[in-house]
Amino acid sequence: MPVLAWCPRHVYIVDSKPRDLDTVPDTSSLGDFEQLVLLAILRLDSDAYAPGIRVAIETAAARRVTRGALYSTLERLETKGYLQWRPDPNPGRRGGVPRRQFALTAPGLKALRRSVAAVTALTRGLERTLGSA
Repeated sequence: MPVLAWCPRHVYIVDSKPRDLDTVPDTSSLGDFEQLVLLAILRLDSDAYAPGIRVAIETAAARRVTRGALYSTLERLETKGYLQWRPDPNPGRRGGVPRRQFALTAPGLKALRRSVAAVTALTRGLERTLGSA
């Protein structure tokens, strides 16, 4: 039941009913680094291994990427269901320890599209201010 809160000039209705989280729309968004990681995986396609992802981001974004930041982000994106990995079909290069080959899932691609669309919409019309990329 709503509760009325009183203020000398205004009356506020405060909804004290807890929301059912299942009915709240999914507003989870990607952080900028998560977006870069997913874009790098998409660009690298079948060559999407952690070292290549790291180089792709460092090259495109002109920023240093630590292994810890990359691996924790890969794990977080996997937990969110935005990416999956499989062992390298040619594991011989690392003494028998297979590398992980990453790929976006359908929800990951959807989240990336939504994130890129938001950035695109916000930057539309700001070309002169932002300059050319």
